[in-house]
Amino acid sequence: MSRIAARFAALKEQGRGALIPYLEACDPDFDTALALLRGMPEAGADLIEIGMPFSDPSADGPIIQRAAQRGLKAGATLPRVLEMVSAFRQNDADTPLILMGYLNPIESYGLERFCADASKAGIDGLIIVDLPPEEAAPLEGPTREHGLDIIRLVAPTTDDERLRLVLNHASGFVYYVSITGITGTRSASDDDLTAALTRLRAATDLPVAIGFGIRTPEQAASASRIADGAVVASALLATLADTLDANDQATAQTVPTVLQGVRALSEAVRRK
Repeated sequence: MSRIAARFAALKEQGRGALIPYLEACDPDFDTALALLRGMPEAGADLIEIGMPFSDPSADGPIIQRAAQRGLKAGATLPRVLEMVSAFRQNDADTPLILMGYLNPIESYGLERFCADASKAGIDGLIIVDLPPEEAAPLEGPTREHGLDIIRLVAPTTDDERLRLVLNHASGFVYYVSITGITGTRSASDDDLTAALTRLRAATDLPVAIGFGIRTPEQAASASRIADGAVVASALLATLADTLDANDQATAQTVPTVLQGVRALSEAVRRK
């Protein structure tokens, strides 16, 4: 059983959903991002998404765009991202890690080489925002060979025919994009989420995590109860940005403040 499947199965036994925080690799620098990654499980993260900084993050709002820019400025490359993951795995063999990003850097790296190196580093799944199922065949073989899940995005605009196609190419869990538009701009209502999850659960046995627009502990708690997990990205990155100095460098408050944000989210998700 993969780490992702094992973690969702364990949480189902506990009767709760997952908290899935997000950080951008090398934001604002390698050491700070690694400290955040290492601190997130103890702060209550059940799975962790790691953004691969890219110069043209078309699905992301301004908060994540700025985080990606900081990461790139700090020297983020795919080898550097995988180095961070390998360092994390020296002390944590259990927390599932998902890389989220765009296809261009992976193609430049080489699909087979990337999957092999990502698996060796300790990655469990990939969310490739701009890779539709129709164009995924070159990546699907290497991911299967190296035990990586391809986690698919489903949106409110995904019709039934498209949903079947997307789910046929999904593994690990399904990422429900709860709003139309870019990240970090607005939030969906509980009624909308409940309706969407009813439809998704009828179509797949995979766990479903809700992302885009989840900012507060209360929203994370609600989403994790309606679905199988809640992804929180822009809110944590905004918290991080607020701790940086005038030159976008980390301060003594950066790591503890962000991890306190994760703890607040976790406490809400775990509250009965």
